[in-house]
Amino acid sequence: MLDTLARGWWMLLIRGLGAIAFGLLAFFWPGITLFVLIILFAAHCVVDGAMAMAMGLHLRKRADSTPWLLIMLMGAISVAAGIATFVWPGLTAVVLLFLIGGWAIARGVFEVVAAIHFRKVIDNEWFLGLAGVLSVLFGVCLIAWPGAGLLSLMWLVGSFSMAFGILMCLLAFRVRSLGTNVRAALDESLAS
Repeated sequence: MLDTLARGWWMLLIRGLGAIAFGLLAFFWPGITLFVLIILFAAHCVVDGAMAMAMGLHLRKRADSTPWLLIMLMGAISVAAGIATFVWPGLTAVVLLFLIGGWAIARGVFEVVAAIHFRKVIDNEWFLGLAGVLSVLFGVCLIAWPGAGLLSLMWLVGSFSMAFGILMCLLAFRVRSLGTNVRAALDESLAS
């Protein structure tokens, strides 16, 4: 399973880079309108969800891959949140806060569960679990303080996206290097 996961490392990297790009847009366009923020959020959700679902399908090929269904469900939740946001772009800031908060909590829970499953395959792998905890905390903060202004929302969304993206990129490179080490060990054992 580790080899299959390692071959899909680039999907994790795309998710991370997409989150970082979304975070940078939120920081560098502080005067952005609510409509553009909604469209950016929707696009981010759809791309993130599609990459998670692709990773789930990639892992499904392995008979011993337990978390593929969780990853697919996490991706479906992200795609559904993105589509709902595209369909109803006139959402108010408070409703958008609750939508983003609910999405972050749901995906965070699935990421923590997936991290627990991955611990059986990858020793001391905590990046995904930490990203999940960060997602849950972000969602709870949005729901607890819905009256935050749009500028505050953008800074909060930008900070979350960048932190999450960095963690996903670190996870991608960690998975890639573990796969390289496994392949090298296999090659070495076959040579002897």
